[in-house]
Amino acid sequence: MSSQDRTGSRRVKVISLTGLAVVGALALSGCTPETKTGWLPSSPGVTSNTGRIIDLWVNSWIAVLVVGVVTWGLMIWCIIAYRRRKGAVGFPKQVSYNLPLEIFYTIIPLFMVLVFFFFTDRDTKAIVAIPANPDVTIDVVGKQWSWDFNYLPGNDIKDAVYEGGVQAHLNGTAIDMNKLPTLYLPVNKTTVLQLNSRDVIHSFWVPAFLEKRDMIPGKTNYISFTPTAEGTYEGKCAELCGEYHSEMLFRVKVVSDSEFQSHLASLKTAGYTGSLDAKYDRNPDLTDKK
Repeated sequence: MSSQDRTGSRRVKVISLTGLAVVGALALSGCTPETKTGWLPSSPGVTSNTGRIIDLWVNSWIAVLVVGVVTWGLMIWCIIAYRRRKGAVGFPKQVSYNLPLEIFYTIIPLFMVLVFFFFTDRDTKAIVAIPANPDVTIDVVGKQWSWDFNYLPGNDIKDAVYEGGVQAHLNGTAIDMNKLPTLYLPVNKTTVLQLNSRDVIHSFWVPAFLEKRDMIPGKTNYISFTPTAEGTYEGKCAELCGEYHSEMLFRVKVVSDSEFQSHLASLKTAGYTGSLDAKYDRNPDLTDKK
């Protein structure tokens, strides 16, 4: 065997071992719990939407990874198979077109785009759909730099009550989490959150719910879901809204129906009846139009 053949053989072995190492690393990383949720900050079953969101996210990444591996493999193969050999002169044979290949790389990407569009559109419509007769409707109002919660009369809420939040203070000491504005939700009840702002643009975000919506002055946005796992979840404003944006924190407590009704009763007993409505807004542009 010539030295050139031995060099080529070693190069092929190195490339093969490198490819096996990459595939092995990807396979091992796929065994971790984090990969099952696509490294998202939640798990299926927290709300009626988290499982759907995780499935769409993870399956999209799997499809993209498969396409990437095939593309990278073809690129590397072309680089090796059609590299310029020692002693070669002139240019390789030039091919002006290849109709089957051109049809292939036009139809396949188009098909993939349509598949992605179908599943994304299907899941998005299901996630943003607002039920006509939800069990619980709550008006969530963002303000610099806290939150107000208006529990509106409906199926599971007999009388309107509210809870006004106070801004958290990040001053180097531990935050008393029990003093943060807390939104109570009953487990396994269809819930609609009406999202409004009193002043500037805010954004309602509970990472464990895998959903985020902007809160725009003069416009009501909505989030609809069914909480399916009791627990306490952290929330925050996800839109830069001023000097103390980082202190605009809140919590969500998903509780049993009896505990939810007990919380509403305690607000009523404390005199927090009715709603903290738009008269407390302080956006001058909106005030002038009223």
